[in-house]
Amino acid sequence: MNKISYLTILLLFGLVACQTEQSTTTTLSAAADSMGPNLGTGPDGTVVLSWMEPDGEGHVLRYSVLASSGWGAAQTVVRGDNWFVNWADFPSVVPLSGSLWAAHWLQSQPAGGYAYDVMISLSEDGGETWSEPFMPHTDGTPTEHGFVTLYADGDDLGLIWLDGRKMVNEFDMNDVTASGMTLRAATFSKDQLPIRESLVDDLICDCCQTDIALTGLGPVAAYRNRTTEEVRDIYVARRVFGEWQDGVRVSADDWKIPACPVNGPIIRARDDTVVVAWFTAANDQTMVKAAWSADGGQTFGEPIVVNEEATLGHIGMEMMDDGSVVVVWHRREQNGKASLVARRVAADRRTSDVSSIAEAANVFAFSVPQIAKSNDDPVFVWTNAVNDTLSIESIQVPLDSFVLNR
Repeated sequence: MNKISYLTILLLFGLVACQTEQSTTTTLSAAADSMGPNLGTGPDGTVVLSWMEPDGEGHVLRYSVLASSGWGAAQTVVRGDNWFVNWADFPSVVPLSGSLWAAHWLQSQPAGGYAYDVMISLSEDGGETWSEPFMPHTDGTPTEHGFVTLYADGDDLGLIWLDGRKMVNEFDMNDVTASGMTLRAATFSKDQLPIRESLVDDLICDCCQTDIALTGLGPVAAYRNRTTEEVRDIYVARRVFGEWQDGVRVSADDWKIPACPVNGPIIRARDDTVVVAWFTAANDQTMVKAAWSADGGQTFGEPIVVNEEATLGHIGMEMMDDGSVVVVWHRREQNGKASLVARRVAADRRTSDVSSIAEAANVFAFSVPQIAKSNDDPVFVWTNAVNDTLSIESIQVPLDSFVLNR
């Protein structure tokens, strides 16, 4: 039986797990077992939280805008009975400008399994009404299309996604590029007309999240690459004068793993300063790392080790006004539980202490953590599981509580 209830989304203004007298809370009407929270930030700083909630035999994509008083009323984008619903690959609602917004979700194909398509809808009135959906890829293969990142490509919609169209080919261990996952990019006008489509990388990891940042030199995509020797390190690819350049490795981790770790990178930028954060387990040592670029993502400095203690990965990151970043990830605790923890990191290699954001009964309870900023204070959002019921939780923490060590 589908149980509908009120899902409490907490917006706490104060230090984590202390200073509760400074906290305020707000509630959002939603279904129990809502999942897939995702934060999108517009060019004017508007923060939008989207999620999926069960609706009869299907699901509905909803969103809420963050205001000074907390999360606003929940709004509906679209409903469907044939969606691909997965903890790792989830929809988004992204303000591209004050008026043009975009949303995406995943639709299962009749072949079932991991055969699914990307569906996109646009709004020209700031999320009030939405267009008929369209599919950005036209290959028609019964393969995976997902792990989408939407972004503002000037006045148009840009996106990158994992595209499995070559996976219909017979697998050949001697030539995995013939049947491997690819990274593709496209741009559409607000009228849903295709402007360009490009192959960005012809062999990448099968199911790691993608991300993109806008620099003064153009968009920079971050993703987990895959070599024919099964090294799966983090790469970035830049679009220069309308053409995507070959991807380059951010750091020579040399993590060799014959399967996808489902752990994608995060990239943020301001002007030509770019920061990438990611998870690696090279040489059987789990780590969260971050690296800075001062030239729009062309080159990166020596990575900073953000954390290496009981790290599970699943990274979130946001850049603050002073150029530092707050990174959030999952950590395994000695009691068998899992924690959502965060640390602030600066380009000069100063870091704050690791702060605990939340705790769950086990490592499978959390979703991929999300982080944005409001008035330069980080806002964290995640899914937790309590008594086999999912709930979406959020907390806003003063940036000053993440004191950089000198």
